[in-house]
Amino acid sequence: MHTADDALLSARERVHALAGVLHARVIETHISWVLLAQDTAYKIKKPVHLTFVNYASLQARLRFCEEEVRLNRRLAPSLYLGVTRITGAPHSPELDGEGPVLEYAVRMRRFAPGALFSEKAAAGDLGASDIDELAALLAGFHESAPRAQAAAGFAGAPQRRQAALAALDGAHPLMDEAAYGELKAWLEAESAALAPLWAARQADGHVRECHGDLHLANIVSLDGGVAAFDCIEFDPALRWIDVLDDIAFVVMDLWAHQRKDLCFRFLNAWLDRTGDHGALPALRFAVIYRALVRAQVEQLRDAGGPAARRYLDTALAWAAPEDARSNVRLFITHGLPGSGKTFTSQRIVERECAIRLRSDVERKRLHGLGMLEDSRAKGVDLYQAEAGARTYAHLLAMARTALRAGYPVVLDAAFLRRAEREEAHALALDMRLPFCIVDCEAPLDVLRARLLARRGDASEADAAVLESLRKTAEPLSARERAFVQALPAG
Repeated sequence: MHTADDALLSARERVHALAGVLHARVIETHISWVLLAQDTAYKIKKPVHLTFVNYASLQARLRFCEEEVRLNRRLAPSLYLGVTRITGAPHSPELDGEGPVLEYAVRMRRFAPGALFSEKAAAGDLGASDIDELAALLAGFHESAPRAQAAAGFAGAPQRRQAALAALDGAHPLMDEAAYGELKAWLEAESAALAPLWAARQADGHVRECHGDLHLANIVSLDGGVAAFDCIEFDPALRWIDVLDDIAFVVMDLWAHQRKDLCFRFLNAWLDRTGDHGALPALRFAVIYRALVRAQVEQLRDAGGPAARRYLDTALAWAAPEDARSNVRLFITHGLPGSGKTFTSQRIVERECAIRLRSDVERKRLHGLGMLEDSRAKGVDLYQAEAGARTYAHLLAMARTALRAGYPVVLDAAFLRRAEREEAHALALDMRLPFCIVDCEAPLDVLRARLLARRGDASEADAAVLESLRKTAEPLSARERAFVQALPAG
């Protein structure tokens, strides 16, 4: 009688025999082997039956290989080439040859060493353009992803609570009892508090067929652009999740790699494209859960190692709301079109770990336009007074949500009218938070030159809009200048 151990041993022997035929290096994980040949990789699933996956039968392994290719072609079409049959004799296997099938493998194109985002982050080579491209890719992916029916039960509050507590238990060996108890109490309390928001998002279609494992080692720079690979294929519940939970993995891993600047650059770029600021109260829980998952995984790989500790520290940092709230404040920009408000507010985002709300983006969203769509081509006048008032009211409402969630907020808007600035100040006073004005200025000829040269930006302000706003602008009063904050150089 053959046992599961016998099947695994036989499969391992076949894999190493095939590696010899292909002159390939073998990488082994707990559920698969990956053979790295010269320009192709072959991923072979182990014949295992674990608590979270069942690859025991050959037919199951074929089905999951096909599912892996189907799902991963959504975000990495150039990497996933298909499913290969492993045939021949057990000790002299071949690819897609004659005879019965011994095994199946996912066939992938190899990419260059150092191309993973995790490698680029470690080398200091991960840049703003990488992050912006990833945010655009994922925003488009999430927008078009199939939506789960609420009746399917994916991403419900009980499942979220149970998954987070299980991840905490998995990371328990890394922490003392005090830290474990505090994190458990925090997760329990937040699960209860977030249940209504989670239910609302489930009902509103925010639970979709996502990637499910977007840590930086599953994101890669290719010649054709950024791609994300190795998504969850073996358990639908791990990929049919809230889109916020999907991007929380990226947020978490950038933070864990000590790139807080890129962490909040990514988050804001994704929010600009999706407008999903209403999800922000749930972000902290999502980040902590993802950090605990990675801490558990790294603990299994290297018990007590630095990677496991780094992820636990990330979870603990995000679960310290009092520390986080010490930096919460409301910034507004002030200045004419072309004065550098967006450039300056981006610096605030990356320095302060802030949420930015751009009037140019939200004004278009309120008119049903994408951030880079041309309003004039649609016959829409974005700069009429009524549109402006509606935009500022929307900015303040979203700012309140983000501030309550514990994040600094910068409102990237002109704020040329004193009444607009007073409303923003009133919000800060109402929430008992510091209020800062970032005054942006430039000579008139520079403003005009910048507007003429502007390409690929959400703002559509031109010379005519500039002249109109100059005539109605109300300068900062002496009292308001007391709130002006100069940013550090750099």
